[in-house]
Amino acid sequence: MILEKGRPADISDRLEKEIAVYLFLEKLGVDFLRVDHQPAMTMEICAEIDKVLGAAICKNLFLCNRQQTDFYLLMMPDDKPFKTKNLSQQIGSARLSFAGAEHMEALLNITPGSVSVMGLMNDTENRVTLLIDEDVLKDDFFGCHPCINTSSLKIKTDDLLNKIIPALGNKFSTVRLAAE
Repeated sequence: MILEKGRPADISDRLEKEIAVYLFLEKLGVDFLRVDHQPAMTMEICAEIDKVLGAAICKNLFLCNRQQTDFYLLMMPDDKPFKTKNLSQQIGSARLSFAGAEHMEALLNITPGSVSVMGLMNDTENRVTLLIDEDVLKDDFFGCHPCINTSSLKIKTDDLLNKIIPALGNKFSTVRLAAE
């Protein structure tokens, strides 16, 4: 794995949704570093990628209420446990569960294993609320996928807050998930 600046020089074998992420970031003036790798389907693989990136890839969970009418994208540290009860109370939702792949595809144009804040650029109706655990915001950088889990990006947290989130237009809240 090699850390490179910006998008790949040859994008001919890249998915359109991945290229769209690079163009979106470039349009916003967001500098990023990128590493290509095997599919990141486990947190163990992500830990190896973290070392190369020099930033932690966030655990990203796509959640919904029981009625499947409210959707949430939760960004949290990869080493923190997730307890739905704790989060549900903070956001005033009765009961949260993992949203199905069909909603992920329809709302974010991403598939399981590729969930990322970058998928929100495909949520044109802003139906998904972004939730970020406060510990993610303590680091200078965070890692995420460009809507595909065979590449990872290192982005300044400041750019997330001041450029990316405002450009996305989704509702955003900071949450505090308990560490064990």
